[in-house]
Amino acid sequence: MAEVQDEASAAHEPAPSFDPDAVHAKYAAERDKRLVEGRADIRDLSSDEHFARYRDDPFAPMAEREPVADEVDVVVVGGGIAGILAGVELRKAGVERIRIVDQAGGMGGTWYWNRYPGVMCDVESYIYLPMLEELGYVPKHRYAFGEEIRLHLQAIADRYDLVADALFHTGVTGAAWDDDADRWRIETDRGDHLSARYYVLAVGILNLLKLPAIPGMERFGGHSFHSARWDYRYTGGAPGEPLTALGDKRVGVMGTGASAIQCVPPLVDAAKEVYVFQRTPSAIGVRGNRPTEPGFAESVAAGWQQDRMDNFQAVMLGRSVDADLVDDGWTHHYAAVQNPPRIQGGSIDEFLRNAEALDFRIMEEHRARVAEIVHDPDVAEILKPYYRYLCKRPCFHDEYLAAFNAPNLTVVDCPAGIEAVSEAGPVVDGDQYELDCIVYATGFEAELTPLYRRAGHDVVGRGGVSLAERWADGACSLFGMMVRGFPNFFAMPAPGQQAVVTVNYTQLAVLGAAFVGRTVGQLEARGTRSFEVGAEAEAAWTEQVVGSFVDPSRVMSACTPSRINLEGHPELLNPRNGNYGRGFGDYFGYRERLDSWLAAGDLEGLELT
Repeated sequence: MAEVQDEASAAHEPAPSFDPDAVHAKYAAERDKRLVEGRADIRDLSSDEHFARYRDDPFAPMAEREPVADEVDVVVVGGGIAGILAGVELRKAGVERIRIVDQAGGMGGTWYWNRYPGVMCDVESYIYLPMLEELGYVPKHRYAFGEEIRLHLQAIADRYDLVADALFHTGVTGAAWDDDADRWRIETDRGDHLSARYYVLAVGILNLLKLPAIPGMERFGGHSFHSARWDYRYTGGAPGEPLTALGDKRVGVMGTGASAIQCVPPLVDAAKEVYVFQRTPSAIGVRGNRPTEPGFAESVAAGWQQDRMDNFQAVMLGRSVDADLVDDGWTHHYAAVQNPPRIQGGSIDEFLRNAEALDFRIMEEHRARVAEIVHDPDVAEILKPYYRYLCKRPCFHDEYLAAFNAPNLTVVDCPAGIEAVSEAGPVVDGDQYELDCIVYATGFEAELTPLYRRAGHDVVGRGGVSLAERWADGACSLFGMMVRGFPNFFAMPAPGQQAVVTVNYTQLAVLGAAFVGRTVGQLEARGTRSFEVGAEAEAAWTEQVVGSFVDPSRVMSACTPSRINLEGHPELLNPRNGNYGRGFGDYFGYRERLDSWLAAGDLEGLELT
């Protein structure tokens, strides 16, 4: 306990060498290199004639089937963590007919698609993998590899009989509310016509592949794919196995975020040459992965996973805890920067100055780690992150930086981006890089991508009004999960939806799924045909969200462009797309609000038919 307190206290000490003017100048210079018009342009993979194929499933063949015409109780769009947990809670509420619809060939969501070499979760497995106690499962490592997560999610879906009625390799093309029948009508790209009493969007927060729009990409004569559709037919190997077919290949990796830092070390081990094209380096902290200790299961008491989740969430929100149970880079650095200490009686300027000094100290630790691990000082300098810690999503890895000591790995510094891609490969500052393969490890559209875009289809409520039209000026909801004009509709909570944000998304999915299941249970017990959010209830919730919004532009406008600050334009953030509570939101207050609403049992704010 004392050690944890000492560590936390040390994290709040300002760096003695902190010179605000010098730091501002350095960070601004690095930011300005990257403020390039068109830098954030991406391709629309739903219609791109050259690259729409990047979305195809390389992991499972599409099975031919006849179109389905069916009436069910609930259709859930999405078979990832959120959709599976929603299905579990609906089962617990007594719902029998549930159809999960997903474009993937099986359950898992992001863990179905992301099977690139080295993929693992950087949130501790004991709090990220859901329902560990219910399934009696103990993760193999402190941070689980992707295949273990996928198989665990599959096991949950099997336990609650969610697979047999699921429609895989199927995309919803439209969903509309039928007022006469009090049902949702859903159509798919496989010719299915589904009718459901309830419609649940569980489409995830990072579900849309992001592919940069670089001139000439379609002319590349080699092989290419996105990291979230890893092509093992080309690279050889399989998840967790060596890449056996790259021994004579020159491979380029575009991106230096979470996907890239994990796949680069296995590529370096396998390929003849690897080139990493970097616009902005990530801040890469220690991950410290290790096998789960043999006596872990015997050392915990009933309810341990929820307690551990809550402990992590409390630390991340800056609340006092007896002990930091997770004790990793998230709780040491991210939580400290997110919740800098306040000095009683101090001015806002003093608070911001101390917060900046704390941030600088932590970033200096990250830059020192690069210099310590990477032998070539010129390469190390390119890999050092010069911005504030929260400007980009931090990463944690133990092998990525060391990989740059390998003779077959070259980092190509291109802060302004890649000029073009020729038939031979990328062109940077006039230099041609000849490659056999390009891996676009460029991630996904940002978490704040509107729900109606992440859904991938028109959701049409009463009066023919679509969700996109209803939210044209920003989100409006009750609890971030129900929307007026859209009866019998739920959206699993996510960023930009008037709910809250958590580093451990699973904890938010657990909360949202329990709410959906319990609400449907109460509606069914009343014999309700349909519910709709009342106008006053929705307006009151939206007013609370807007009232707690704090404009981050003062800090985030100085950031290097990233998805966190809308590629350098944080002033575009809409207060209506904020959270319940300041900043990331008040998770515990939000949970208490939902629990008390359910406990009251009167479904306040809903209009029932």
